[in-house]
Amino acid sequence: MKQELVMETGNILRYPRLDTVLMVEEFIKKHDGEFKKRKFWESLPKKMMYQTFCVIIDYLLYSGKISIDAEGKLGWIYYPELARKYYARKDLGRRT
Repeated sequence: MKQELVMETGNILRYPRLDTVLMVEEFIKKHDGEFKKRKFWESLPKKMMYQTFCVIIDYLLYSGKISIDAEGKLGWIYYPELARKYYARKDLGRRT
């Protein structure tokens, strides 16, 4: 059974700026799988409201760039170059 993510935008008080989203993305890439959500927020180099941080995390989950494992740790999963490399290989079968 596949679970679908739906972004709700009804009660967001503050939308993050692009530089803030990029900062969170880079920090997740650098510390892949090290922190749970709350500890990750506390360890960011630039402080922000927790609600703003949650909006960024929800966006990254929705866009398929991060995942949360069974322990609740955040991990970066968006590697388009690697996916293109495997897609181009003829010895790997594709299902369409």
